[in-house]
Amino acid sequence: MAESDSGQERTEEPTSKRLKESRDKGQVARSRELNTLAVVMVAAVGLLMLGPAMAQKMMDLMVFNFSLEREALYATDAMGLHLFASLREGLEILGPLFGLLLIASIVGPIMLGGWLFSISSLAPKFERMDPLAGLKRMFSVKALVELLKALAKFLVVLGVALVVLQVRTEDLLSMAKEPLPAAIIHSAWVLGWSLLILSCSLILIAAVDAPFQLWDHKQKLRMTKQEIKDEYKDSEGKPEVKSRIRQLQREMAERRMMSKVPQADVVITNPTHFAVALKYDPLSSGAPVVLAKGADFIAQRIREVANENQIIILESPPLARAVYYSTEIDHEIPSGLYLAVAQVLAYVFQLRQYRAGQGKRPGPMPDPTIPDDLKR
Repeated sequence: MAESDSGQERTEEPTSKRLKESRDKGQVARSRELNTLAVVMVAAVGLLMLGPAMAQKMMDLMVFNFSLEREALYATDAMGLHLFASLREGLEILGPLFGLLLIASIVGPIMLGGWLFSISSLAPKFERMDPLAGLKRMFSVKALVELLKALAKFLVVLGVALVVLQVRTEDLLSMAKEPLPAAIIHSAWVLGWSLLILSCSLILIAAVDAPFQLWDHKQKLRMTKQEIKDEYKDSEGKPEVKSRIRQLQREMAERRMMSKVPQADVVITNPTHFAVALKYDPLSSGAPVVLAKGADFIAQRIREVANENQIIILESPPLARAVYYSTEIDHEIPSGLYLAVAQVLAYVFQLRQYRAGQGKRPGPMPDPTIPDDLKR
């Protein structure tokens, strides 16, 4: 089990932040064997597809280079033009194959670690100049694995090469009896198939190396329990700081809520445990809105603010509990409480008329009807 510098075992899976930081630094799983397989396989397929045509064009280029007109020998600029034409023709012949190899060299690494371009990976790493660290890398488990992998690759490729040589012996010997143009084209075909078979031998090595590189990369990114705790504190903040922030947020929300209580039409209480402040705008088509609500100490503060601003306070424990549990602040009451709240608001209107000297004193407030599903 890997250990950190503090001696603790790295037993925990890497967090998403650790994975992102590693990727930003250019540290992703890469398999050289997978890259080699991709390039060699594409080269073999490219030779099979383009080899005969390339061989024919290369022969034509050789004929062109050794066929000079008599006038060209006396022209001062003929040699330069001839060389330029040969280079251009050579690039046109090799260009498609080189293009395929370029694509393979880019796609190979992407297949395992994905596309990645990191500036930090281009920066010089002076710690790699430390001889002690170099010796440690030379005698590490990874170095031993790389050595065994190199030996295995050598033995596998050697064995497959010997088999290919044995199978293609007749083809190689028959080329000596063929005309030169046919032998060159035949050799391109044999080279393509031989390279394809050799590249297939690398599939086994790549199939072992790619999972190992993924496992090794994951092991390097493992974290200790303490590292996870420290990262959580850094990302989420210290518990005492978070608690203080939540407290300040609650106080700000409470102050905003209390500032709306003077706008209420009525405050309905439990009478001591709950208090809700309601407002109804007859000009709008909406239902009554809860401006403030609270329990215990906050309920007491709502009653105090209501008394200071001469807001009517009514006691209706069932309705206060129903509104408190069913409706959030600045939201309309549910349709099931329309009738009960309408009774309360009608009573409030009669009470206001009486206080203004424009009506009789209303009797006791009727008990509002609360649906069973909203009772608490």
